[in-house]
Amino acid sequence: MSSTPSGEPIVRICNLRKTYLSKERQGVFRSRERPVEALKGVSLDIYPGEIFGLLGPNGAGKTTLIKCLTTLLIPTSGALFVNGYEVGRDEDSVRASIGCMLMGERGLYWKLTGRENLEYYGALYHLPATARRQRAQEIIELLSLHSIVDRAVETYSSGQKMKLAFARALINNAPLLVLDEPTNTLDVPSARELRAIVRDLNRRGHTVIYTTHQMTEAEELCDRVAIIDRGQVIALGTVEELKASIQRDGVIRVSGVVPEAALARVRSLEHVREAALTAGDGCAELRVVTQQPRLLLPGLIHALYESGAVIQDIAPAQVTLEDVFVTLTGRTLAEDTRVA
Repeated sequence: MSSTPSGEPIVRICNLRKTYLSKERQGVFRSRERPVEALKGVSLDIYPGEIFGLLGPNGAGKTTLIKCLTTLLIPTSGALFVNGYEVGRDEDSVRASIGCMLMGERGLYWKLTGRENLEYYGALYHLPATARRQRAQEIIELLSLHSIVDRAVETYSSGQKMKLAFARALINNAPLLVLDEPTNTLDVPSARELRAIVRDLNRRGHTVIYTTHQMTEAEELCDRVAIIDRGQVIALGTVEELKASIQRDGVIRVSGVVPEAALARVRSLEHVREAALTAGDGCAELRVVTQQPRLLLPGLIHALYESGAVIQDIAPAQVTLEDVFVTLTGRTLAEDTRVA
Protein backbone atom coordinates (compact mmCIF):
# COMPACT_ATOMS: atom_id res chain seq x y z
CA MET A 1 0.00 0.00 0.00
CA SER A 2 1.47 3.37 -1.07
CA SER A 3 1.92 6.05 1.57
CA THR A 4 0.66 8.84 -0.69
CA PRO A 5 0.18 12.10 1.28
CA SER A 6 -3.36 13.35 1.74
CA GLY A 7 -4.81 16.77 1.05
CA GLU A 8 -4.75 19.03 -2.00
CA PRO A 9 -1.64 18.67 -4.19
CA ILE A 10 0.55 21.72 -4.82
CA VAL A 11 1.38 20.26 -8.26
CA ARG A 12 -1.04 18.25 -10.39
CA ILE A 13 0.14 16.82 -13.71
CA CYS A 14 -2.58 15.21 -15.82
CA ASN A 15 -1.80 13.00 -18.83
CA LEU A 16 0.98 15.30 -20.03
CA ARG A 17 2.40 14.74 -23.50
CA LYS A 18 5.14 16.54 -25.39
CA THR A 19 6.16 15.71 -28.96
CA TYR A 20 9.06 17.38 -30.74
CA LEU A 21 9.70 17.42 -34.46
CA SER A 22 13.29 16.35 -35.07
CA LYS A 23 14.99 16.74 -38.44
CA GLU A 24 16.41 13.54 -39.89
CA ARG A 25 18.95 13.96 -42.67
CA GLN A 26 18.11 12.27 -45.98
CA GLY A 27 21.26 12.75 -48.03
CA VAL A 28 23.35 15.92 -48.35
CA PHE A 29 20.63 18.49 -49.09
CA ARG A 30 17.46 16.81 -47.88
CA SER A 31 15.96 16.11 -44.50
CA ARG A 32 12.61 15.05 -43.15
CA GLU A 33 10.81 15.82 -39.91
CA ARG A 34 10.43 12.96 -37.48
CA PRO A 35 8.20 13.15 -34.37
CA VAL A 36 9.95 12.38 -31.06
CA GLU A 37 7.76 11.76 -28.01
CA ALA A 38 9.57 13.21 -25.00
CA LEU A 39 6.61 12.74 -22.63
CA LYS A 40 4.00 10.01 -23.09
CA GLY A 41 1.04 10.66 -20.82
CA VAL A 42 2.70 11.56 -17.50
CA SER A 43 0.36 11.94 -14.51
CA LEU A 44 1.62 12.91 -11.03
CA ASP A 45 0.42 14.60 -7.86
CA ILE A 46 2.97 16.33 -5.61
CA TYR A 47 1.90 17.46 -2.14
CA PRO A 48 2.89 20.41 0.07
CA GLY A 49 5.93 19.71 2.25
CA GLU A 50 7.37 16.92 0.11
CA ILE A 51 10.81 16.55 -1.36
CA PHE A 52 9.72 14.79 -4.52
CA GLY A 53 12.37 13.15 -6.68
CA LEU A 54 12.29 12.71 -10.44
CA LEU A 55 14.81 9.96 -11.09
CA GLY A 56 15.89 8.72 -14.49
CA PRO A 57 18.76 8.56 -16.98
CA ASN A 58 19.70 11.41 -19.30
CA GLY A 59 17.04 11.59 -22.01
CA ALA A 60 14.28 10.12 -19.84
CA GLY A 61 12.08 13.25 -20.07
CA LYS A 62 12.81 14.81 -16.66
CA THR A 63 13.95 18.19 -17.96
CA THR A 64 11.15 18.35 -20.54
CA LEU A 65 8.64 17.76 -17.76
CA ILE A 66 10.22 20.50 -15.62
CA LYS A 67 10.26 22.96 -18.53
CA CYS A 68 6.54 22.37 -19.13
CA LEU A 69 5.86 22.82 -15.41
CA THR A 70 7.78 26.12 -15.29
CA THR A 71 6.08 27.51 -18.45
CA LEU A 72 9.25 27.32 -20.60
CA LEU A 73 7.69 24.73 -22.94
CA ILE A 74 4.14 24.37 -24.17
CA PRO A 75 2.95 20.75 -23.80
CA THR A 76 1.38 19.02 -26.78
CA SER A 77 -1.58 17.94 -24.64
CA GLY A 78 -2.59 17.40 -21.02
CA ALA A 79 -2.95 19.77 -18.07
CA LEU A 80 -0.68 21.18 -15.35
CA PHE A 81 -1.65 22.95 -12.13
CA VAL A 82 0.76 24.66 -9.72
CA ASN A 83 -0.41 26.05 -6.37
CA GLY A 84 -3.97 26.04 -7.73
CA TYR A 85 -3.10 27.90 -10.95
CA GLU A 86 -3.27 26.33 -14.40
CA VAL A 87 -0.20 26.42 -16.61
CA GLY A 88 -1.26 28.03 -19.89
CA ARG A 89 -3.90 30.26 -18.28
CA ASP A 90 -2.39 31.77 -15.14
CA GLU A 91 1.25 32.07 -16.24
CA ASP A 92 2.23 34.97 -13.95
CA SER A 93 0.75 33.29 -10.87
CA VAL A 94 2.44 29.99 -11.75
CA ARG A 95 5.84 31.69 -12.12
CA ALA A 96 5.39 33.57 -8.84
CA SER A 97 4.75 30.21 -7.12
CA ILE A 98 8.00 28.63 -8.32
CA GLY A 99 11.67 29.20 -7.63
CA CYS A 100 13.60 27.22 -10.21
CA MET A 101 17.17 26.24 -10.92
CA LEU A 102 17.39 25.21 -14.57
CA MET A 103 20.34 25.19 -16.97
CA GLY A 104 22.73 25.74 -14.05
CA GLU A 105 25.25 28.50 -14.61
CA ARG A 106 23.93 29.34 -18.09
CA GLY A 107 21.14 31.42 -16.54
CA LEU A 108 23.56 33.87 -14.91
CA TYR A 109 24.87 37.20 -16.19
CA TRP A 110 28.64 36.77 -16.06
CA LYS A 111 29.54 40.49 -16.31
CA LEU A 112 27.47 41.28 -13.20
CA THR A 113 28.50 40.46 -9.65
CA GLY A 114 26.72 37.74 -7.71
CA ARG A 115 24.84 40.33 -5.67
CA GLU A 116 23.78 42.21 -8.82
CA ASN A 117 22.49 38.95 -10.32
CA LEU A 118 20.37 38.27 -7.24
CA GLU A 119 18.96 41.80 -7.12
CA TYR A 120 18.30 41.77 -10.87
CA TYR A 121 16.25 38.57 -10.61
CA GLY A 122 14.46 40.00 -7.58
CA ALA A 123 13.41 42.94 -9.77
CA LEU A 124 12.06 40.54 -12.40
CA TYR A 125 9.78 39.13 -9.69
CA HIS A 126 8.65 42.73 -8.95
CA LEU A 127 10.18 42.82 -5.47
CA PRO A 128 10.55 46.43 -4.25
CA ALA A 129 14.16 47.69 -4.11
CA THR A 130 14.46 47.50 -0.32
CA ALA A 131 12.86 44.04 -0.17
CA ARG A 132 15.06 42.57 -2.89
CA ARG A 133 18.26 43.91 -1.29
CA GLN A 134 17.16 42.41 2.04
CA ARG A 135 16.22 39.08 0.43
CA ALA A 136 19.53 38.94 -1.45
CA GLN A 137 21.43 39.50 1.82
CA GLU A 138 19.43 36.73 3.55
CA ILE A 139 20.39 34.29 0.77
CA ILE A 140 24.04 35.38 0.84
CA GLU A 141 24.14 34.56 4.55
CA LEU A 142 22.24 31.28 4.14
CA LEU A 143 24.64 30.00 1.45
CA SER A 144 27.81 31.65 2.86
CA LEU A 145 28.47 33.58 -0.34
CA HIS A 146 30.22 36.53 1.33
CA SER A 147 33.66 35.84 -0.16
CA ILE A 148 32.45 35.81 -3.79
CA VAL A 149 29.19 37.73 -4.00
CA ASP A 150 30.72 41.11 -4.90
CA ARG A 151 32.96 39.71 -7.64
CA ALA A 152 31.97 39.42 -11.30
CA VAL A 153 30.47 36.00 -12.00
CA GLU A 154 32.97 35.44 -14.85
CA THR A 155 35.67 35.04 -12.16
CA TYR A 156 33.79 32.23 -10.38
CA SER A 157 34.67 28.54 -10.54
CA SER A 158 32.05 26.14 -11.96
CA GLY A 159 31.03 25.13 -8.44
CA GLN A 160 30.63 28.76 -7.34
CA LYS A 161 28.47 29.49 -10.39
CA MET A 162 26.22 26.52 -9.57
CA LYS A 163 25.92 27.77 -5.99
CA LEU A 164 24.87 31.22 -7.23
CA ALA A 165 22.37 29.63 -9.62
CA PHE A 166 20.88 27.84 -6.61
CA ALA A 167 20.79 31.16 -4.71
CA ARG A 168 18.92 32.76 -7.61
CA ALA A 169 16.20 30.10 -7.32
CA LEU A 170 15.51 31.29 -3.76
CA ILE A 171 15.15 35.01 -4.49
CA ASN A 172 11.34 35.11 -4.69
CA ASN A 173 10.87 32.87 -1.61
CA ALA A 174 8.38 30.73 -3.56
CA PRO A 175 6.47 27.86 -1.92
CA LEU A 176 7.71 25.43 -4.61
CA LEU A 177 11.39 24.92 -5.47
CA VAL A 178 12.25 23.13 -8.71
CA LEU A 179 15.88 21.96 -8.82
CA ASP A 180 17.07 20.30 -12.02
CA GLU A 181 20.33 18.35 -11.44
CA PRO A 182 21.56 20.99 -8.93
CA THR A 183 24.74 19.13 -7.93
CA ASN A 184 25.78 18.25 -11.48
CA THR A 185 29.16 20.02 -11.49
CA LEU A 186 29.75 20.35 -7.76
CA ASP A 187 32.54 18.61 -5.87
CA VAL A 188 31.56 16.15 -3.13
CA PRO A 189 31.71 18.57 -0.15
CA SER A 190 29.77 21.29 -2.03
CA ALA A 191 27.12 18.78 -3.16
CA ARG A 192 26.74 17.54 0.43
CA GLU A 193 26.35 21.14 1.65
CA LEU A 194 23.72 21.92 -0.99
CA ARG A 195 21.68 18.83 -0.07
CA ALA A 196 21.77 19.89 3.60
CA ILE A 197 20.43 23.33 2.60
CA VAL A 198 17.66 21.70 0.55
CA ARG A 199 16.61 19.67 3.61
CA ASP A 200 16.64 22.84 5.75
CA LEU A 201 14.50 24.75 3.23
CA ASN A 202 12.07 21.84 3.20
CA ARG A 203 11.85 21.97 7.01
CA ARG A 204 11.03 25.67 6.67
CA GLY A 205 8.00 24.81 4.56
CA HIS A 206 9.19 24.72 0.95
CA THR A 207 8.01 21.90 -1.30
CA VAL A 208 10.89 20.67 -3.48
CA ILE A 209 10.95 18.90 -6.83
CA TYR A 210 14.43 17.45 -7.26
CA THR A 211 15.50 15.88 -10.55
CA THR A 212 18.59 13.67 -10.66
CA HIS A 213 20.09 10.63 -12.33
CA GLN A 214 22.05 9.83 -9.17
CA MET A 215 20.17 7.26 -7.12
CA THR A 216 22.14 8.04 -3.95
CA GLU A 217 20.82 11.62 -3.95
CA ALA A 218 17.25 10.44 -4.34
CA GLU A 219 17.66 7.88 -1.54
CA GLU A 220 19.16 10.46 0.80
CA LEU A 221 16.75 13.34 0.17
CA CYS A 222 13.40 12.35 -1.22
CA ASP A 223 10.13 11.48 0.52
CA ARG A 224 8.72 10.02 -2.69
CA VAL A 225 10.30 9.25 -6.05
CA ALA A 226 8.94 8.89 -9.56
CA ILE A 227 11.23 6.87 -11.81
CA ILE A 228 10.91 8.14 -15.38
CA ASP A 229 12.14 6.28 -18.44
CA ARG A 230 11.61 7.18 -22.09
CA GLY A 231 8.88 9.68 -21.32
CA GLN A 232 6.83 7.54 -18.93
CA VAL A 233 6.55 7.08 -15.18
CA ILE A 234 7.50 3.44 -14.64
CA ALA A 235 7.48 3.43 -10.81
CA LEU A 236 6.21 5.75 -8.07
CA GLY A 237 6.43 5.56 -4.29
CA THR A 238 8.64 6.14 -1.29
CA VAL A 239 12.24 4.96 -1.52
CA GLU A 240 11.46 2.07 0.82
CA GLU A 241 8.36 1.08 -1.16
CA LEU A 242 10.32 0.98 -4.40
CA LYS A 243 13.11 -1.06 -2.85
CA ALA A 244 10.57 -3.42 -1.28
CA SER A 245 9.07 -4.07 -4.72
CA ILE A 246 12.17 -6.21 -5.48
CA GLN A 247 13.13 -7.02 -1.87
CA ARG A 248 12.34 -10.68 -2.40
CA ASP A 249 15.21 -10.65 -4.87
CA GLY A 250 18.90 -10.39 -4.14
CA VAL A 251 21.57 -8.38 -5.90
CA ILE A 252 25.05 -9.62 -6.80
CA ARG A 253 27.62 -6.97 -7.72
CA VAL A 254 30.57 -7.93 -9.91
CA SER A 255 33.43 -5.55 -10.67
CA GLY A 256 36.32 -6.11 -13.02
CA VAL A 257 36.85 -6.42 -16.76
CA VAL A 258 33.49 -7.57 -18.09
CA PRO A 259 33.04 -7.76 -21.89
CA GLU A 260 29.74 -6.60 -23.38
CA ALA A 261 29.18 -10.15 -24.71
CA ALA A 262 29.10 -11.47 -21.13
CA LEU A 263 25.87 -9.60 -20.42
CA ALA A 264 23.75 -11.71 -22.79
CA ARG A 265 25.28 -14.89 -21.37
CA VAL A 266 24.50 -13.84 -17.79
CA ARG A 267 20.92 -12.91 -18.67
CA SER A 268 20.37 -16.39 -20.10
CA LEU A 269 21.27 -18.09 -16.80
CA GLU A 270 18.61 -19.74 -14.68
CA HIS A 271 17.52 -17.67 -11.64
CA VAL A 272 18.59 -14.32 -13.24
CA ARG A 273 15.75 -11.83 -13.20
CA GLU A 274 17.71 -8.98 -14.84
CA ALA A 275 21.27 -7.76 -15.27
CA ALA A 276 22.91 -4.52 -16.35
CA LEU A 277 26.48 -3.49 -17.08
CA THR A 278 28.07 -0.09 -16.36
CA ALA A 279 31.36 0.58 -18.12
CA GLY A 280 34.15 2.48 -16.38
CA ASP A 281 37.76 3.46 -16.96
CA GLY A 282 39.27 0.00 -17.35
CA CYS A 283 36.82 -1.48 -14.85
CA ALA A 284 33.13 -2.30 -15.28
CA GLU A 285 30.37 -3.06 -12.80
CA LEU A 286 27.80 -5.78 -13.41
CA ARG A 287 24.68 -5.83 -11.22
CA VAL A 288 22.62 -9.02 -11.30
CA VAL A 289 19.13 -9.19 -9.79
CA THR A 290 18.20 -12.75 -8.79
CA GLN A 291 15.73 -14.60 -6.61
CA GLN A 292 18.35 -17.25 -5.76
CA PRO A 293 21.75 -15.62 -5.11
CA ARG A 294 23.33 -18.71 -3.56
CA LEU A 295 22.18 -21.04 -6.34
CA LEU A 296 23.21 -18.59 -9.04
CA LEU A 297 26.73 -17.76 -7.84
CA PRO A 298 28.68 -20.81 -9.17
CA GLY A 299 27.04 -20.63 -12.59
CA LEU A 300 27.50 -16.86 -12.74
CA ILE A 301 31.25 -17.12 -12.07
CA HIS A 302 31.61 -19.92 -14.66
CA ALA A 303 29.67 -17.94 -17.31
CA LEU A 304 31.76 -14.81 -16.74
CA TYR A 305 35.07 -16.65 -17.04
CA GLU A 306 33.91 -18.41 -20.21
CA SER A 307 32.97 -14.99 -21.65
CA GLY A 308 36.47 -13.65 -21.05
CA ALA A 309 35.72 -11.62 -17.91
CA VAL A 310 38.34 -10.86 -15.29
CA ILE A 311 36.63 -10.71 -11.89
CA GLN A 312 38.21 -8.36 -9.36
CA ASP A 313 35.40 -8.51 -6.81
CA ILE A 314 32.08 -10.31 -6.48
CA ALA A 315 29.76 -9.86 -3.54
CA PRO A 316 26.11 -9.54 -2.51
CA ALA A 317 24.88 -5.93 -2.38
CA GLN A 318 22.08 -3.98 -0.73
CA VAL A 319 19.05 -3.31 -2.95
CA THR A 320 19.12 0.29 -4.26
CA LEU A 321 16.94 2.43 -6.52
CA GLU A 322 19.45 1.59 -9.27
CA ASP A 323 18.45 -2.08 -8.90
CA VAL A 324 14.77 -1.14 -9.14
CA PHE A 325 15.53 0.64 -12.42
CA VAL A 326 17.62 -2.30 -13.68
CA THR A 327 14.80 -4.73 -12.86
CA LEU A 328 12.21 -2.60 -14.69
CA THR A 329 14.27 -1.71 -17.77
CA GLY A 330 17.33 -3.95 -18.06
CA ARG A 331 19.51 -0.82 -18.15
CA THR A 332 21.38 1.31 -15.61
CA LEU A 333 20.73 4.96 -14.82
CA ALA A 334 24.10 5.81 -16.36
CA GLU A 335 22.87 4.91 -19.84
CA ASP A 336 21.98 7.94 -21.98
CA THR A 337 18.59 7.44 -23.68
CA ARG A 338 18.38 10.76 -25.50
CA VAL A 339 17.06 10.54 -29.06
CA ALA A 340 19.22 12.33 -31.61
